Amino acid sequence: MVNETILAVIIAFAISAALCPVVIPFLHKLKFGQQVREDGPQAHLKKKGTPTMGGIVFVLSVIITSLFYMKDYPKIIPVLFMTVGFGLVGFLDDYIKIVKKNSDGLSPKQKLLFQFVITGIFAYYLMTSKEVGTGMLIPFTGGVENGFYLELGWLFIPALFFIVLGTDNGVNFTDGLDGLCTSVTILVATFFTVVAIGENAGISPITGAVVGSLLGFLLFNVYPAKVFMGDTGSLALGGFVASSAFMMQMPLFIAIVGMIYLVEVLSVIIQVTYFKKTGGKRIFKMAPIHHHFELCGWSETRVVAVFSIVTAILCLIAYLGL
Repeated sequence: MVNETILAVIIAFAISAALCPVVIPFLHKLKFGQQVREDGPQAHLKKKGTPTMGGIVFVLSVIITSLFYMKDYPKIIPVLFMTVGFGLVGFLDDYIKIVKKNSDGLSPKQKLLFQFVITGIFAYYLMTSKEVGTGMLIPFTGGVENGFYLELGWLFIPALFFIVLGTDNGVNFTDGLDGLCTSVTILVATFFTVVAIGENAGISPITGAVVGSLLGFLLFNVYPAKVFMGDTGSLALGGFVASSAFMMQMPLFIAIVGMIYLVEVLSVIIQVTYFKKTGGKRIFKMAPIHHHFELCGWSETRVVAVFSIVTAILCLIAYLGL
């Protein structure tokens, strides 16, 4: 399995790195440029017009790579379904933003409806499949073999929806700086890949493919970015992270390895709630929280580096909890 996974990383990287120089000019030609918030950091105004929807590149890379492994590793199909499914929701959102030339995209209700349908299908699979249990491994209780699993019964379904949608929106909010979401998710995907190999979970080819495809994409997404992933990419990655965790009965570990996602989404919730309760006051200079650090004087590259280092350390801590 180790060799197959390494090969998946290499194949996905090669496809992603080769597609970017082709897709980026194509997105330029179609004028699929980034729409920048007028109320966002002023330094970001220069990003307007940079090609977005670049997530198409690594989603295609993951799909193509996965085709080589589906027969021998059928468990990757649910993960691929969630990745592509949420990616399609993001694609619709990006497409509407570009056609209307504004930053609205799909309405919150429309986006939530699509996400609910996709998550519902995944939930049905988990509830009916004999290959994947509905228990959730509790970190630091003895590991996969001897650890304690949280059994929620019928509450598993609402918990699944909460975790999947929360993770997806957290990843989406993290995509706000050049290379930030890409770098953080490479580390999270690497964690799941290592665990999947060690536990023979049957999904390491697709987790490895995500690592490889994001490494290829990062070559063009690192500061100063030549392309952005858009909601096409960030929502796809959210679906990937959540589904990978559930396929290994490790959704509780998202709170550790995906702490950055959690902090990003909580910063938005806290900011909006406090703003409404106090009649216009703010806790952070701007939310999501990566913008707060920017306005405190941090450069984009520093924010990305610090958030990535924090994620790497958290992944190591999570590994100790197995």
